[in-house]
Amino acid sequence: MKKNKIIFWAATIVLILWEGAMPAATLLFAREYVNAGTKALGYPDYFAYALIICKVLGIVAISFNQIPDKIKEWAYAGLAFNLIFALISHACVDGNVGYMLMPLIFLVVLAISYRFRKWNVRKENLKASGATSYDKISSVQ
Repeated sequence: MKKNKIIFWAATIVLILWEGAMPAATLLFAREYVNAGTKALGYPDYFAYALIICKVLGIVAISFNQIPDKIKEWAYAGLAFNLIFALISHACVDGNVGYMLMPLIFLVVLAISYRFRKWNVRKENLKASGATSYDKISSVQ
């Protein structure tokens, strides 16, 4: 049980650093590099700013327990769409396998975070409903 929380938080912290902290730091401290990744793919300059803001909001939504579950679901979906479209963009524009692997790797990390978040939420719901047996908790998986 504790192992699942550790896996969830490890995956989520990787996402917080990569999808939240790095873009926010670029926006705040190195504005000349904000559109370095999107410009090479042919996107307009304003797209990079919108992407950074959405990434940071998505990471904030999945990081805090006080955020409602529906918003968390949308945040996970938005981050997944971002990574899928980054993979497609790199495949269509430059075809470099290294550039295509990075979004794919973080999509797997996002899926791990999502899966273990759902497991932890189900376990907490069962505890709140009075389930004390491990059999009841494991049957939810």
